[in-house]
Amino acid sequence: MSRKYFGTDGVRGRANASLTADLALRVGMAAGVVFHRGDHRHRVVIGKDTRLSGYMIENAMVAGFTSVGMDVLLLGPVPTPAVGMLTRSMRADLGVMISASHNPFDDNGIKLFGPDGFKLSDEVEREIEALIDQDFGRRLAKPAEIGRARRLEGVQARYIEYAKRTLPRNQSFEGIRAVVDCANGAAYKVAPEALWELGADVVAIGVEPDGLNINRDVGSTSPEALAAKVREMRADIGIALDGDADRVIVVDEKGHLVDGDQLMAVVAESFKEDGRLSRDGLVATVMSNLGLERHLAGEGISMARTPVGDRYVLERMRADGYNVGGEQSGHIILSDYSTTGDGLVAALQVMAVVARHGKPVSEVCHRFEPLPQILKNVRYASGRPLDDEKVQRAIADAELRLSKRGRLLIRPSGTEPVIRVMGEGDDRDLVETVVDDVIDALRKVAA
Repeated sequence: MSRKYFGTDGVRGRANASLTADLALRVGMAAGVVFHRGDHRHRVVIGKDTRLSGYMIENAMVAGFTSVGMDVLLLGPVPTPAVGMLTRSMRADLGVMISASHNPFDDNGIKLFGPDGFKLSDEVEREIEALIDQDFGRRLAKPAEIGRARRLEGVQARYIEYAKRTLPRNQSFEGIRAVVDCANGAAYKVAPEALWELGADVVAIGVEPDGLNINRDVGSTSPEALAAKVREMRADIGIALDGDADRVIVVDEKGHLVDGDQLMAVVAESFKEDGRLSRDGLVATVMSNLGLERHLAGEGISMARTPVGDRYVLERMRADGYNVGGEQSGHIILSDYSTTGDGLVAALQVMAVVARHGKPVSEVCHRFEPLPQILKNVRYASGRPLDDEKVQRAIADAELRLSKRGRLLIRPSGTEPVIRVMGEGDDRDLVETVVDDVIDALRKVAA
């Protein structure tokens, strides 16, 4: 069944266009009804990033939840993983994060967490979606049972302590100069403070949110500003978070990018050395570089692959007992500590490895040589281009030519009419040729 409101990561859309105050109100009412289980006083925690539209959506959701009898605890601007953590620790029935992650300010979204701190399953989201457009008249709370709302104090300090406790008690980053880019987003206070409390010499950028500048030329999707600042300050490491701080990208002392694949290798190998890596393996998506898979195999670490999306990584981790997983884009999930990707916690784990080795980040965090990887997109107007016979022949021919020297991945976007074609292998020229051949076949059909 196709879904009208929920996508791959909650409800997301352009603020005051597809994601309106009315929709936020109705999502709050519907989620409140679905999670009204038992006779206890129900509560929901709501966090947000720094988008201007967050005020509108937050207030609308408060009205929705309280109207069906749920109490609301407002967290203010906090990272997405803080919402998962606080949902559990506050014994809430539901958690909400208002954010569109790495998207521009004019988008926003609603992510929902269950009482266990994990994002909701497809089944529960379908339950909520089925109620959104219904008449709530009979489901509204009686006047004496309307929910109350209050702002929870000390939230940021609680999250900082939680993040620090993922490290050994005596861990210190004394002598490490770190530039941290908070994308003018949810971690603009907590990330610099956590690093400073751990002894680092901190230079912070992307910490002046104005409601409109989240992710604008800063953060994990625009690491150029971080790289320039690392070189300018002669820093040892650069850390870039995204708007809701559930992903992280690192820059070494030379200003070179270290992506999520390299970071997963660093953490997984460190965990294995300490006897903390469950199943001697990790979970990554189909987009992770083949070089990572080959490198890990040489270290005795297996790698399971999932479709693109951190929710699929987490589902596989929970189902099969892995405790490290993530995406090339920087979503790093360490399930011993968090119920979702946590950019700050992942960064702290990487910095602990750097501090332990006493070597430059360029050495510690360069674990393998990535294979050449080519990614190109084709936009189409309508139909199903991948079903075309000529396209199928082109794909089969490309896979045969790559054979055991690489791999080809073709997938439709989940959010727009685009086909993504990714190829990787030992021979860059060959990879580029086979990708272009598939792209050409798709363009003839999509035109």
